Amino acid sequence: MSFATTLLQWFRQNGRSLPWRETRDPYAIWLSEIILQQTRIEQGLPYWQRFMQRWPTVDDLAAATEDEVLREWQGLGYYSRARNLHAAARQVVALGGFPTTIAGLRSLKGVGDYTAAAIGSFAFDLPAAVVDGNVFRVLSRHYGIATPINSTQGKHEFTALAQQLVDDIADLSYRPHTSAASAYNQAIMDFGATQCTPAAPRCEQCPLQETCIALHDDKVGLLPVKSKTLKVKERHLCYVYVRYDGQTMLRRRPLGDIWQGLYEPWLTDVVPQGAVLLQQGVKHVLTHRIVYADFWLWQPAERPTLPDGYFWTDEADIDRYGISRLVELLLEQLNQRLH
Repeated sequence: MSFATTLLQWFRQNGRSLPWRETRDPYAIWLSEIILQQTRIEQGLPYWQRFMQRWPTVDDLAAATEDEVLREWQGLGYYSRARNLHAAARQVVALGGFPTTIAGLRSLKGVGDYTAAAIGSFAFDLPAAVVDGNVFRVLSRHYGIATPINSTQGKHEFTALAQQLVDDIADLSYRPHTSAASAYNQAIMDFGATQCTPAAPRCEQCPLQETCIALHDDKVGLLPVKSKTLKVKERHLCYVYVRYDGQTMLRRRPLGDIWQGLYEPWLTDVVPQGAVLLQQGVKHVLTHRIVYADFWLWQPAERPTLPDGYFWTDEADIDRYGISRLVELLLEQLNQRLH
């Protein structure tokens, strides 16, 4: 039995039941793929459900404001995904519907090769191979490939192999209304997520153990190979939450920086006299940097002059604004202090 057909057989018995797999609606599938970038299914599922309930169609999402989308996205991180999601929804509406080719899907904002292949295969049965972290790991171990997965050569090598495997089964039928290519893509992702996991893979119960080169060569823990990346940078921030007459000051973060488009309290290098420290050195880890932040509370006797770019808002209305997880932590500290 071939690698691909073995995975399909495994998938029939072990595939995960997920709501976006019960539909061919490209909007629902696209939404799930964007949400699940850099996000575990357990965390992303409730967001997908809320988005689908609030904006059931791509036209509904396109008609929303960016602020509304960012607010609904709050807590997922990587906020460029939300901005791209909103922009792509408007692209789709302008096009009159979702593109039905890989090139067309790839033209949507925030849609890369993997996402285009996923939408194309799951919604339109296009014979396009998905290549994500799970696929890299399964292919690397099974075929004993030590080429770094984050190198240009590695990306080309694994993409070519993945596509060849899909091409070999593209003409097979899996079950009514589902192509073998679509099922295979779902199968290899599930296999990597639940069977051939990064740590403690279940090799003793693996249906591919007889043909897995990494298992035979005792290299399961060494594959896949990833080249060293750039050193993570550190950044230090100081937030002052200003309270005056039931209001606080906020600003929308500018373009070209982390959390762009989200809102935050006063960010300053000079803490005003009379401010009270809420918490110091709060650590917040991002992909390419580590942020350390100090949280202060200032309740001045007179209304202070607004710094450039800031505005006053009622404290009761803060929930209307999309904020970063770091600012959420500040507000949690504030609530503990005040209640």
